[in-house]
Amino acid sequence: MTMEQHKEIQDAGAAELQRRLADLSGRRISPLELFPHEDLREKMVALVLSGQPRGSDQETSTLFSQLRKSLLDHSVDETRVVVFGGGSGLSNIIGGDSRSEAWTRRPFYGLKEIFPLTRSIVCVTDDGGSTGELMKDIPLVALGDLRHVLLSSIQIERLQRLYTLSIHEAYETVAALAAIFNYRFDRRPAAAGDLLERFGQSLSRLPPSIRIFLEDLITRLFADERLACTLARPHCLGNLLLASAVYREIDPAVGNDQLSGRQDLVHQALRTGLNTLSSRIGAARQAVLPCTSTPARLRLLYANGVQITGESKSSQARRGVPVDQVFVDYHDEPRTYEDVLDAIREADILILAPGSLYSSIIPIFSVPGLAECVRQNRHALKILVSNLWVQAGETDYSIADPERKFHVSDMIRAYQRNIPGGIAGLFREVLCLSLRDVPASVLQRYAVEGKVPIYLDRDVVKEQGLLPLECGIFSKEALAERGVIQHDPAILAQAIKTIHLTHHYIQGNEETQTILPGDGSAVVARSAERPLMPCEKYRKIHEILRDIEVHCEKNDDCGLDPRHIRSAIGDIIWRHADIPLSHLRYVRAIRCIHEEQWRRDQRWDNVYSFFEPDNWSIMIRHDQFADPKRLEIAFLIALGESLLGDYALEKRMEEVVKDGLRLGKVYHLRLRTETERTCHIGADDLSRYLILARMQQTGDPYHFTRLINGEEGFTPPGLFLGLMYAWYLDNQLASHIEYKMSVMKIRKSDLIPEQQKMMGRRKNLITFFREVIFSTAAEQSPAGRPQGHGQASAV
Repeated sequence: MTMEQHKEIQDAGAAELQRRLADLSGRRISPLELFPHEDLREKMVALVLSGQPRGSDQETSTLFSQLRKSLLDHSVDETRVVVFGGGSGLSNIIGGDSRSEAWTRRPFYGLKEIFPLTRSIVCVTDDGGSTGELMKDIPLVALGDLRHVLLSSIQIERLQRLYTLSIHEAYETVAALAAIFNYRFDRRPAAAGDLLERFGQSLSRLPPSIRIFLEDLITRLFADERLACTLARPHCLGNLLLASAVYREIDPAVGNDQLSGRQDLVHQALRTGLNTLSSRIGAARQAVLPCTSTPARLRLLYANGVQITGESKSSQARRGVPVDQVFVDYHDEPRTYEDVLDAIREADILILAPGSLYSSIIPIFSVPGLAECVRQNRHALKILVSNLWVQAGETDYSIADPERKFHVSDMIRAYQRNIPGGIAGLFREVLCLSLRDVPASVLQRYAVEGKVPIYLDRDVVKEQGLLPLECGIFSKEALAERGVIQHDPAILAQAIKTIHLTHHYIQGNEETQTILPGDGSAVVARSAERPLMPCEKYRKIHEILRDIEVHCEKNDDCGLDPRHIRSAIGDIIWRHADIPLSHLRYVRAIRCIHEEQWRRDQRWDNVYSFFEPDNWSIMIRHDQFADPKRLEIAFLIALGESLLGDYALEKRMEEVVKDGLRLGKVYHLRLRTETERTCHIGADDLSRYLILARMQQTGDPYHFTRLINGEEGFTPPGLFLGLMYAWYLDNQLASHIEYKMSVMKIRKSDLIPEQQKMMGRRKNLITFFREVIFSTAAEQSPAGRPQGHGQASAV
């Protein structure tokens, strides 16, 4: 069909739609008012999804049926759609969740079915699961979401055209691809032949050219030394196949170390490898595009001042306070593809998919140039598809009012605050789930399980200059079969098609003005020197640990393998990406102490680790190694303590007695001079910390005291630093500190001034840890080990 013929058909369809709608709305009392919805778009979507309203007379019923048929039959095959997002949210609306076992029953529906010219622009900041494991070895962006969306983008017409398949054979092909791409292993396969044999049946169901191509990718995983190292870790095979397709385009002589500094090579190889794999398995070439080819990580700043790096870590966090801001740290100059920009410029519909609020849409629009490119496309329909449910760790608290749950307007405020330039020109319609269509019993059951919907506060969203649309876009099949509420790909696609037709042919593209304060304050982080790639940092962590002695104090075999201890400690450091390598500078040894030899005073706490500056060692009680979580807590507390080095010249407790009465004690801390001590914290910051830790400075700058009343407990500055260190990295690791910090969650009141002072101290303490202890500037490898004075006792 020529472009002229297509335009004639489109114009005829548009005229018919306008005529059908005019027949209904031209009456004295419009039958459209039988729909309970406010907006014409909502009425049209309700008509398409649910049929005509009750109470229509025969003539009106006929008109409704004709209008509905016109909306359903109107072709949008040439309509260009671009969808932004990541993970399950994007995959699900493109073509269903390809990781689900049920997906192969209906793999060809969703946006890709109704809009064949659909492209996905995918967020690549994930760092969990198999994706995170790959980041330890190779300098590529996160591949997991690309693989996930790629599988969901396979189209039946393309499979049939490329490989001359029947419908049954196309379904068999997708089932085989899903089995291969979603396969996970936690032990290294012995050889390529073992994997090929495992998938013999699945491979045999594939068209020969797909089978040969995948067999080649699997063989390369074992033959290419740059990829072979990845097989020792737990992985999703689909991620490895995508990595193999990328490395297929890179000269084998260029190793991973070189690639870390040659992102220009990676940039081109990722594009070619992804497009080749996409077109081979039956998705359109360029159906799936990464928002950038540059590895990057998320950094989240919470409302209490804590700043944490890592998407997977943020999703597991339970900070109890809302996220304030999101930052994106690139490991090189961020690059994007002209293909991505061209797709955005040419799009007729731009969709922001549902998904994790802070780790899906925001990182995409933090890539330089992408948000502005969307704004410059003034002809496209721009829709934000709202999330259905509050997400723990991200949207369980509102920044506008932390005492209530998240509303749609809060989601929009978060986008406004964190996308460079704000949301103006990025979207206008906000498509939300209509809760009136969900049975009350289902909502009650969800509430009992702690799952709360994100409510549409319609008037507030309108005041923000946007157009809220409530539609029944959930899957009735999933609700009936599994009792769950989720976006239905086919229903959502029909809703978007109807909104597009109403917007384009009936209502026109009227302008709205976004009226939110601020213009977006997201920060794209760069530094003068190229930051370490994750794989470079991982390698350096283990290089440092190899130089640290691991020793068991008991003479006989304690049953602990030093290699396993180093591996466990390395995983802890890797998991907490905010730990700079410089924090390992003060540790020469990790020593395992058996219970009968443990001499630390446990009257005041149950911390079974400490840093010993006499020999620059982390001391951990033997039983802590048996449980990964206890080992993590013990190690982090001692590592935090080690940052003080040998700062203390003397620590002494003095009794306070008055008239024969024992009133309490005074803790005396005398510091070494700057030239005598080895300490991670500078002189001014050390004094600042000690005052924050409730120590009092005397007239002598090297002498600090603390008055302890009666039998009151006391946490000395070293232990307090260790506890705060662990809490800052993960508040679930230090309940003692979490209890102290809970005062910051209480609504402010001027009735008790001391409460205000306490909140101020807590806030200043967090600021100190963010700006001094976990400063993003301190990421390089330790320059060397300190030479201790051997005079200070354990912290």
